[in-house]
Amino acid sequence: MMDPVAEYLGTLEAEAGASRNTLSAYRRDLDDFVRFLAPSSITVGGVRPDDIVRYAECLRQRGLKPSSVARRLSALRGLYRHLVREGTLSANPTDHVDRPRTSRPLPRTLSLEAAAALVEAPDVSRPLGMRDRALLELLYATGMRASECLGLRLDDLNLSAGYVVCTGKGRKQRLVPVGAEALARVRAWLRDARGSFTRRRDSGHLFVNGRGQRLSRQALWAIVRRNARAAGITRRISPHVLRHSFASHLLEGGADLRAVQVMLGHADIATTQIYTHLPSATLKRMYQRFHPRA
Repeated sequence: MMDPVAEYLGTLEAEAGASRNTLSAYRRDLDDFVRFLAPSSITVGGVRPDDIVRYAECLRQRGLKPSSVARRLSALRGLYRHLVREGTLSANPTDHVDRPRTSRPLPRTLSLEAAAALVEAPDVSRPLGMRDRALLELLYATGMRASECLGLRLDDLNLSAGYVVCTGKGRKQRLVPVGAEALARVRAWLRDARGSFTRRRDSGHLFVNGRGQRLSRQALWAIVRRNARAAGITRRISPHVLRHSFASHLLEGGADLRAVQVMLGHADIATTQIYTHLPSATLKRMYQRFHPRA
């Protein structure tokens, strides 16, 4: 048998359109399993259900959270489903291994006021501030993931119609509407500032650094944290908080759950439903009105 992990990852990339980040995560998880098997001289093709159970217990003893154990086992299930489908194995050793119980934490969001303060924090009198303002406004206006927003190219924009073409997980594309304020800030960035970043090189991405190259994830984190401090937000936040805030603020305002699911690019509506567990403004007002010690 050729390297089954390499074969599986190649299939994920070619057929499922898995992203570079997804492939790297799967590679790390599956390589860890291969290292676990090595002292026992067990090959990936010779694994039995008991070996999977021993591996899961080893992960727990290492102190991994149930969610991390579940992720590792999910990678193994995908690998062995592939090997059975290809006829390399006759049975899937992960079929009867129980999934660890996991609890999904509630997403952290910003209030309406804090979200507005964050996106309005950049100094738009400077080209760098114009870029950062457009970037933050677009993240909050669309709920895109950080990688989706940073991957936007100029031809993914339709400013006249007011939407972007977003490429999400599995290279699936979706249309996401963009609000008037974000559109205005993106137009200003393109018209008045982006050219000063692309004099030597232009990668074609919407948001670029001083060398005209695609903005990195690390740079985006720095932008969010710098402007959060400027906005007076004391807790540490990530770019994903704007995505969570986008969803919760839409639902709090009465948006349809199915529509929010489509805009977020969630394959399963159960993923979107987690935002319905957050306390809405209506619930807070009712609590303040009726609880004797509110």
